[in-house]
Amino acid sequence: MSEPFSVPVTVRGYEIDTQGHLNQSVYLNYAEHARWSLLQAAGVRQADLIARGVGPVALETTIRYRRELLAGDEVEVTCAFEWGEGRTFRIRQLIRKADGTVAAEIEGVGGLMDLEARKLVADPHRRLKELASDPALFGP
Repeated sequence: MSEPFSVPVTVRGYEIDTQGHLNQSVYLNYAEHARWSLLQAAGVRQADLIARGVGPVALETTIRYRRELLAGDEVEVTCAFEWGEGRTFRIRQLIRKADGTVAAEIEGVGGLMDLEARKLVADPHRRLKELASDPALFGP
């Protein structure tokens, strides 16, 4: 199996909390950045989604904090989609330090919403692959 899609991030000083480590809410920002980076790498722009009347939505997110991150730490944020038969999908992400240590595990459930009907679309995997110039990034 190939490595999941990933993006590099450097922990910035203004993201640090009073304990001296990365503020808990910033982990969500890093995960979101990786997800949008994957879409962009697959050739799916926000404008493409809007033009088709759809948009990704987060339905559930769980973060497991494993190791603290400090200002200046270099990390990789991974992103892998897992598709099922229904209207939702899972996203598994890791935030990994340069030495390979996992700092956080992020798991989410998402969907692709019809922006007019305000309901999840059927078969989000197919819909995203249709928009993509590199659909392989969405997995099998």
